[in-house]
Amino acid sequence: MRILILGGDGYLGWPTAMHLSQRGHEVAVVDNMARRGYDNELGAESLVPIASLQERVAIWEAITGHRIQSFFGDICDYTFFEPVVKNFRPEAIVHYGEQRAAPYSMIDRRHAVYTQVNNVVGNLNVLYAMADHVPDCHLVKLGTMGEYGTPNIDIEEGYITITHKGRTDTLPYPKQPGSFYHLSKVHDSHNIMFCCRIWGLRATDLNQGVVYGVDTDEIKLDERLRTRFDYDGVFGTVLNRFLVQAVAGIPLTVYGKGGQTRGFLDIRDTLACVDLAIQNPAAAGEFRVFNQFTEQFSVLDLAKAVQEAGRELGMNVELNHMPNPRVEKEDHYYNAANTRLLDLGLQPHYLSETLLESVIGVVQQHRGNIKQHLIMPSVNWRETGSTAVQEEAAPAAD
Repeated sequence: MRILILGGDGYLGWPTAMHLSQRGHEVAVVDNMARRGYDNELGAESLVPIASLQERVAIWEAITGHRIQSFFGDICDYTFFEPVVKNFRPEAIVHYGEQRAAPYSMIDRRHAVYTQVNNVVGNLNVLYAMADHVPDCHLVKLGTMGEYGTPNIDIEEGYITITHKGRTDTLPYPKQPGSFYHLSKVHDSHNIMFCCRIWGLRATDLNQGVVYGVDTDEIKLDERLRTRFDYDGVFGTVLNRFLVQAVAGIPLTVYGKGGQTRGFLDIRDTLACVDLAIQNPAAAGEFRVFNQFTEQFSVLDLAKAVQEAGRELGMNVELNHMPNPRVEKEDHYYNAANTRLLDLGLQPHYLSETLLESVIGVVQQHRGNIKQHLIMPSVNWRETGSTAVQEEAAPAAD
């Protein structure tokens, strides 16, 4: 198949490009390097050094003989993006090409506006390009479990059947997002659903949990093919932050009591889920939703898992409970359905089996790159601005 990957330079985009290329697909990636620009803005960088996209593409072709095409530009710029779709004519589009950090969207007004304009407008351009040039193309869109929030009922996969005043209907599951970033994903979902209904497009929304891991089969071919590893207080995931703190001898920063519970999955399972969605496309006019995670953990669960793994390696890992900079429930019910990808054949990797030994080893290898001042949270949900980035410093151009 011809597959176009948006955000192909990113943490998930690059491994996905290699994964699909290795399986014989004709792969092209689109990226405007905005993610690297955010690092420049924040004074941060990946713990694991990453080569440029051009270098990684060249290394991949030299090792495997498979070519990955690259298009450098902004999907918010339709004069750039429309010809890419028109000429490449993808049969599937994998859409990672958005600003993906909740803290970044909550820095101040400027970052909130940027996040929503970048994400919503870019996604709309994708939908229009599909409708005008490749109406049978299948959109595989990266959503987030954060769209749902933490309701006091089970979270279904995209839809819920309700009975109200004697009448029954199946409706989109109610959304309670927790940041301007998560709100942008909700807007995306509504726009995709609308375009499937009116234009007959086909789309799969992958509401993904928090991804962890650094190794895939393709990355293991050569260290120069590595993807990024974020641990800072803006783009770093909670698990990455804990692992870096454990190696650096810093107490793990548990927000509040640590009862916040979310879904998690191994990066290899992300690639498998995208592959399964592409192999089993949505029908014309169908907007389907898969909840993409394999396990559920609280923040405190993760901290204790890292603490125990550290002890086994001779580390003295301490926990430090601190005020939560986010506005979120700490004690809440959380039970989300995730059966649709399992039904398609997903074979999950579990945290207890693979993560701690492999990822801690990579963190130890690059411990000299740790910038301790970047780890602590610098964005507060309760404030309209932050000292993390001064108001006069505009977000990286996109």
